[in-house]
Amino acid sequence: MITVTFINADGESLEVQAVDGRSLLDVAQAAGQPLEGACEGQMACSTCHVVIDKDWFDRLPRAVEDEEDMLDLASGARRTSRLSCQIILTPELDGLNVHVPAESRNMQGL
Repeated sequence: MITVTFINADGESLEVQAVDGRSLLDVAQAAGQPLEGACEGQMACSTCHVVIDKDWFDRLPRAVEDEEDMLDLASGARRTSRLSCQIILTPELDGLNVHVPAESRNMQGL
């Protein structure tokens, strides 16, 4: 199992266990985190954007050009922002810390 910690804008954190090979978006949604992911991983939106802890950012594979284009549209994007649908969890990412921006929302409007 891979441990991922989601840190919300209010500073509250939630540590979850995830299975190798799942996307960060799938794990976030299963844990009740407010990430929409309306495009279902097709990179046609930026509603699943998260900010990766700076200590972990360089451990991720580089974002492809399409992802970078989508991040340009993300509200609250930072230098270490990524689309959670594009991050596939591996054992090397055990302990990953991600910040869920205040601008995030889910389909229920929460």
